[in-house]
Amino acid sequence: QVSLVESGGGLAQPGDSLRLSCAASGRPFSSRAMGWFRQAPGKEREFVAVVSWTGGSTRYADSVKGRFTISRDNAKNTVYLAMNNLKPEDTATYYCAAAAGATTNYRTVTDFPYWGQGTQVTVSS
Repeated sequence: QVSLVESGGGLAQPGDSLRLSCAASGRPFSSRAMGWFRQAPGKEREFVAVVSWTGGSTRYADSVKGRFTISRDNAKNTVYLAMNNLKPEDTATYYCAAAAGATTNYRTVTDFPYWGQGTQVTVSS
């Protein structure tokens, strides 16, 4: 079993930066790819980024490529999402998730059996 707790969300202005953290507990953390997803009101949950279990491979949604960076520290059982140049369309609840396997091939909601409770990010002037 994996337990995930997100933190770091909040209110930001366009162009600002935020860093989300996800603290994980449970033995399988270091053998799983970790992902971030987001869900805006009235929309489906969408993939944002994924990092392999080693941290050596990452993938991003086109909408965040070049602005967001996913990373992990397996010694601390934590995964991060650094978000730069935030835009109003980044407003959503952001969820951390643990994948069914170790690689960045996992990028759909159904590939991730474990989820955090979410943290709200609001980008507004």
